Amino acid sequence: MPSPMPSKNTPKKLNPNRNSNRGNFRISSTRNPQHGQEILCMLLTLTATPAELHLPDDNFPVTAKGFLAMRFPPALLSLVCSVFLLATTAISADPVPPKSDAKAPLLVGIAEQDITPPTGFPMAGYYHERLAEGTINPLKAKAIVFREGNTAAALVVCDLIGVATDLSREVRKLASEKTGIPASNIVVSATHSHTAPDYMRELYLYLTQNEDQNPQRAKYIEKLIDGPVNAIVQAHTNAKPSSLASGSATQTTPVAFNRRSVMRDGSVLTWQAESNPKRIRAAGPIDPQIGVLAIQDTEDGTTRGILSNFALHLDTVGGMKWSADYPFFIERTLREAFGPELISIFGAGCCGDINHVNPASSVRNKSDFIGNSLGDSIRDEVAQLTPLEHTHLAVKSEVVQLPLEEATAEQVERSAQTIELIKNGGKADFFDHVIAYKKLVLDQIRHSQPHEKTAEYLTWGRSRSLAGIGETLPVDVTVITLGNDVAIVTLPGEVFVELGLAIKQASPFRTTIVVELSNVVETIYVPHRAAYASGSYEVTNSTVMPGSGEMLVETAVRLLRQAATENEQAKSHQTASTSKPQDSASDSRSTATTLVVTTPEPPTATSSTQVHSDATPKAEEETPFPKRGSSMIEHTVTFRLKHASGSEEETGFLNAAAELATIPDVRDFQIRRQTSVKNSHTFGISMRFDTPAQYKAYNEHPLHVRFVQQRWLNEVVEFQEADFEPLD
Repeated sequence: MPSPMPSKNTPKKLNPNRNSNRGNFRISSTRNPQHGQEILCMLLTLTATPAELHLPDDNFPVTAKGFLAMRFPPALLSLVCSVFLLATTAISADPVPPKSDAKAPLLVGIAEQDITPPTGFPMAGYYHERLAEGTINPLKAKAIVFREGNTAAALVVCDLIGVATDLSREVRKLASEKTGIPASNIVVSATHSHTAPDYMRELYLYLTQNEDQNPQRAKYIEKLIDGPVNAIVQAHTNAKPSSLASGSATQTTPVAFNRRSVMRDGSVLTWQAESNPKRIRAAGPIDPQIGVLAIQDTEDGTTRGILSNFALHLDTVGGMKWSADYPFFIERTLREAFGPELISIFGAGCCGDINHVNPASSVRNKSDFIGNSLGDSIRDEVAQLTPLEHTHLAVKSEVVQLPLEEATAEQVERSAQTIELIKNGGKADFFDHVIAYKKLVLDQIRHSQPHEKTAEYLTWGRSRSLAGIGETLPVDVTVITLGNDVAIVTLPGEVFVELGLAIKQASPFRTTIVVELSNVVETIYVPHRAAYASGSYEVTNSTVMPGSGEMLVETAVRLLRQAATENEQAKSHQTASTSKPQDSASDSRSTATTLVVTTPEPPTATSSTQVHSDATPKAEEETPFPKRGSSMIEHTVTFRLKHASGSEEETGFLNAAAELATIPDVRDFQIRRQTSVKNSHTFGISMRFDTPAQYKAYNEHPLHVRFVQQRWLNEVVEFQEADFEPLD
C-alpha cells in the first residue's frame, strides 16, 4: 500500500517500500490542509526512526513540530491515532461543497527552427558517400504543441531522412526538461527527405564525446539537437487559445503510385514500368487522402498553421544540395493563400511502398509540381474543414518490442567482406549490398559483443542507445487525440501504406492522421506480413520480423479506442459537472477524515489497500452479499499507469484515488495491486453502492469529476471497467 505523500517541500520522504512491522497508514481525505499536515507529522513520528524523519523549517505547523518531540510506546499507537482522528474529523468538517474546476481551454503553439547543415556535411539517402555542395531550400524543424490543463503533447517534424533513436531520446529529454511535457508525450518525426544530412555517425561521436570528431561536424550536431528542442520550447511558450478545424482533401491529380508490382512468375518487384511485359499490376493501393488540421487565431481569424499528412516518399529532388523536397512547395503555396507567417507542418504518411514514379509514364513528376499540387488541394479544402467543438486533449503512448531479424556470425562476416569489397572499388549486386549493410546494423544492435568491428563500416545506423539491446527493438506508438474529431498516430520506420489504411479504417475519430518515421528509424522498412512472402527491396531492407507491422496496427487501434472511450467519459463528466447543481447537505457528509490502520501481510493473488468511507472502522464487519434484484452495484476498474513502478508520481496518483472513498455512499472501497502477469494492468479499484442512484451520484460528484479530469485522463495508459450485480 503506498505511503501518504508528504508536502512537496519536504526534502525527503519515508521510503514506501521499506520493511516495517509497525503497520501502514493512509490519510484518505482532509478538507483542511493544515490539519492533514498535523496528522501526517504525527503518524510519521510514530512510524519513523529519528534518522528517517526529515521536515522543512517553515512548512509544518508549530503544533505538529511540538508533537514531533514526543515519542509514543507501540502499545499507545491505536489510542493516539483514534484520539487525533476524532479531533481532526470534528475540526475539519466544512459544510461548503467544493466547486468543480472549470475545463481548461486547449492551447496550441507552433514554431520552427532552421537545421540546415553546412556545405561539405555528408548527405543521406543512398549507399555511397555524398558531400553537400550547397542549399536549394532550407531544412527546418517544425513543432506543434497542444496544452490543456495538466496535459500537453508535442510533435516536431524535421526535414531529415529519419529520426535515429539517439536523436529522439536526446531531443525528448531536453525538451521535457525545459517545458515539463512528459518525454513520452513528445514525438520527433522525419519527412524522409533524401537531400538531408547523414548524421547518425556524427551524432554517435558527439554523444560519446569522441575527441577525434571534426569540430565543424560536432557544431552541426549541436544545431541538429537544439533545433527541434527550441522549436518545441518556443511552441510551448507561444501556445494560446485557437480555433481548430479538420478534415481531409482528396488528391485527384496523380502524384503517388504504389511502386511494387506483381510479376507473372508470382514474385513482387519494385520500380517496374508498365511497359515490362512480365508486369501484371500494382501490388498494393495508394492512399489519396490528405489529412488536414488547420489552426486559426481566435482573435483575428488568421490561419497560424496547417498540419498536413500524405503518403508519398520524399525522393523527388536528387543532386548534391540540401532541400526539404516537395513539402517546401506545399508551404509556399499555403503562404501565398494564407499569409507569409503561416507555418506548414507536413507529416509523412505511411508510404513505405509508395513513390512519385508513374509506371505508365517515362516522365517523372518533379518536386515543385508535386508540392504545388498538394498545396492546392489543401488550400481548397481549408474552407470546407469541420470546426472542432469538443477539444479534450488525450495522449496515449506505448512501447512495442518488435522482433529483430537474426544476424549470425557467418552472415555478419560475409557482410563485412561485401562492404570491404565495395569500399575498395569492387562491384557487388545491389541487393547483396543492401543485405550486407543491414546485417552489420543488426550486429551492433543485437549483440553486446558484435561479431565484427561494425563501427568501421557504419555511418547510417550507428547507435549509442540501441547497441547490444538484444532480440527486440523498442519502438514507440503514440496517439494524440482532440475530442471526437482528430487523432494523430505516430509510428516508427517506413511503414507500408496498407498498414496506415488499416489504422484509419479502424479509427473511431473523424480525421486520423498517421505519421510514420517517428522516434525510431532503425526498423528501416516496416512491411505488412503478406509482403514478406513476396520479397523485393523493401522486405530485404527491413530489420524487423514478419508481423511487426501488424503489431504496430494493433497497438495503435487499441490506443485509439482507449482515447475515444476516455473522451466520451470526459464529455459526460463535463456535462454532469456543469448541468447538475451540487447538494450541499449531501456533500457535507463527506468531510470526515478516514484513517485505516492495517498490519502488513505477505501478498497473495493481489496486494490490497482498503479504505472505508465512514468514520467508523469496518475492518471486522461482514456485509451480507445482496441477492439478485436488490439493485446493489459493484463497480470495478483495472488499469495501468504511465508512471514508473514505485515512483512518487505513482504514489501521488494512488493517494488521490483513495480520496474517492470519502464520497457519500461509497462502500467497501479498495485499491489493489496485481501480482500476476495475466494482463498488463497493474492496479484495480473496486467499490459498492446500494442503489443505482448512489452510483450515479458518485459519478457526478465534484471530487470524482475533478479526479477524472485532472488525474485519470492524464496518467492512466489503459484500463477496463465493469459493473456487477449479485447472482441469485
